[in-house]
This record gives sequence, structure tokens and C-alpha cells, in this order.
Amino acid sequence: MRYGEYRYLVGSDLYRITGRLDARALLRAVLFGWAFKYTFWMRTCRYTGSRALLKYSVYPLARVMLHHYRFKFGIDIPFTTQIGSGFYIGHFCGIFVNEDCVIGKNCNISQGVTLGKANRGRNKGCPVIGDNVYIGPGAKIVGAIRIGNHAAIGANCVVTHDVPDYSVVAGVPGKVISNAGSEGYVNNVDYESK
Repeated sequence: MRYGEYRYLVGSDLYRITGRLDARALLRAVLFGWAFKYTFWMRTCRYTGSRALLKYSVYPLARVMLHHYRFKFGIDIPFTTQIGSGFYIGHFCGIFVNEDCVIGKNCNISQGVTLGKANRGRNKGCPVIGDNVYIGPGAKIVGAIRIGNHAAIGANCVVTHDVPDYSVVAGVPGKVISNAGSEGYVNNVDYESK
């Protein structure tokens, strides 16, 4: 990962949470913003772990900080997970994401969400989450399931099949109940124009 990509990812995460891209907002979010603290150290681990000089200086500190916030906030998202720009954690506690999952840009994840791996069966593998997706509290997405762009997964939903673009899914097992998508749930996505 190059520095420009790292800076862009950190900036997009910051903008999704605060609506700002200035140094003051960054400092405040790193020091006091719980949601941004986790994503900041997650992105920093990925960047510093891939750079020869930083791997033996900043990377160990970043790993310690990420490990600390993992237990403090109850969030387990490995820094090796492929996550697009504008990642937003709505509430902390009980979030688990398998490192083999792929998450698109502007994804919202709430508390109690599991994105897990199925080790057997027709859905063997990990989920692929599209762009501009909202995943509600307590939702479970396990296995090689594809969640389409602009989809919304309802609270406590258990997703067992692929979800088309712009779908709203609810229930156990999850069923498409609307084509309204994630509009209104995924905000502050205009950071590319800033």
C-alpha cells in the first residue's frame, strides 16, 4: 500500500464519521472518537506493515493499539481484511469480520454484526459486500454470499442467499422486502469531491 492510498482511506473514513477532512477533525477523532480510533489503527497497521522502514518502527505500536481497541470496543476486524474507502462503524461491541471477507466502499456496520466464513456446504467461503451497503444491528452474513450495491440488511437478519442491488432484506432467513436500498442510511459519501 502506498502512502497516498493510506491517506485517502483514512480521510474517507474520517469524512464518513465527521463530515470533515481537516487536521483538527483528524486529531479529535483519533483522540476521542471511538469509531474512528479503530478504523484509524486498522488502516495504519495495514499501511505500516507493508512498508519496509515502518514495519520495524511504527507497525509494532500500531498492532498494540489495534489490539487494545479490539478488546476495549469488542470489534474484531483484522487489518488484513480487504475494505474499501469510507468504512463506517455505527456502534461498537460484538462486531466480527473474517479476514477473508471483501467489503466495498462506504459500508456501514452496526453492533452485533458477523461477517463469517462457512467451512462446508454450497456457500463455502466468505461474504463479499458491495458498495454503499448498510448492515443493521445483529445481522449475520455467513458464507460465500454476495451482497449487492446499495443494499440494506435489517436488524437481526440472517442472510442465507445472494442479495441483489438496491434490496432491503429482513427476517430469518432474510427475504427481500423492498427495493428502496440503503438510501438515507449511508451518508457523507461525497468525500471524493472534497
